Amino acid sequence: MKAVVVGAGLAGSEAAYYLARKGVEVTLCEMKPKRFSPAHESENFCELVCSNSLKSNDVYGNASGLLKEEMRRLGSITLEAADQTKVPAGGALAVDREAFSTYVTEKLRAEKNIKIVTEEVTSLPQEGIVATGPLTDGKLYEEIQKAFGKSLHFYDASAPIVSRESVDFSKTFTADRYGRGDGDYINCPLNRAEYELFVQELVSAEKATLHSFEKGEIFEGCMPVEVMASRGKDTLRFGTFKPVGLFDNDGERPYAVLQLRRENEAGTSLGLVGCQTNLKFPEQKRVFSLIPALKNAEFERYGVMHRNTFLESPEILNSDFSVKSRPMLFFAGQMTGVEGYMESAMSGLLAAVHYLRKLKGLPPVALEGTCVSGALSQYIAAKNKDFQPMNANYGILRSMGVRDKKEKKRIYAERALQEIERFISAIGG
Repeated sequence: MKAVVVGAGLAGSEAAYYLARKGVEVTLCEMKPKRFSPAHESENFCELVCSNSLKSNDVYGNASGLLKEEMRRLGSITLEAADQTKVPAGGALAVDREAFSTYVTEKLRAEKNIKIVTEEVTSLPQEGIVATGPLTDGKLYEEIQKAFGKSLHFYDASAPIVSRESVDFSKTFTADRYGRGDGDYINCPLNRAEYELFVQELVSAEKATLHSFEKGEIFEGCMPVEVMASRGKDTLRFGTFKPVGLFDNDGERPYAVLQLRRENEAGTSLGLVGCQTNLKFPEQKRVFSLIPALKNAEFERYGVMHRNTFLESPEILNSDFSVKSRPMLFFAGQMTGVEGYMESAMSGLLAAVHYLRKLKGLPPVALEGTCVSGALSQYIAAKNKDFQPMNANYGILRSMGVRDKKEKKRIYAERALQEIERFISAIGG
């Protein structure tokens, strides 16, 4: 059996690895290093272009954590890599981004059933898995447009990263919100005057100009911090900069707090949590340096905004990620309308599972909406007049009518993991 996977991001890497481990001869096509998208820098596969956080790791208290456990049980290579390259981040699973992508790249290159072709694919294959990501452009994008009609797009943004040695630690304190974790976050407190000046300058700062062809909606989950601040002077204090659950070294709760989180295992690089931005680079340095602890901060990477394209999947795809009009052609990743690192990887893994069954001539096995993976799969195929990207959340899971919030999450998790085990058994392990 042979298969083609186009794209070696999170979704494509998952798909290629799963198929290869099942004995399929996989041709993995990746345009890097010959060509890079505007958001990519590394030659490695599975590059994380925004935050290094994969969100919560709490299986029984958070839908994102539950999704991870579902993927672990399905044999996810990205979760294996994440667990091997994680950095302290409280209750979240965050990784050393370079070590993470290196781990996946080495696994794929070492797999005997994977042939890697470093060429840009310019035509839509008749069959296989297309996982070229939300920045797909050029001739392939034109072919997708021609084949399936109008596609949609929204904006995504990333946050700045500063060097640890440039942070003034005399103006910080180390703590996790509500005392959860091992003090993995560096907190930069602001008093009222400092916070209000920061917001004032943030809102009035000059933004980077987007190209005329990049008109679209901003995804709420990656809203630039300056856009959030423009909604009201206290918006950040109830969101990204909220001081709730945090107390400084004197036991006092600050007026507002910016948190820094490790970007690599050594902790030499620190990301500004929740500070995705589209400000011009000099403006980013000027405005974020108003935070006392970052007065002399050295920026290793500035935040950027880029266009993310996704298909109108309910009109195009089935819940197994196959194309309705071309049953042996599958799409995976954020292009399908799932939003987030793990959600993207999940779609690649499931696309591979379903594609393999078709290659073998086996009947399909549906994944029910009682687990996060199944619910997201069904979401991208369900009729929807206002289709927008969706990430892991309890709202998309099939309701059970449980009112107690804590009990509900536990019951939902147990039910989800039972469904995953049933699915694994049904597909033969």
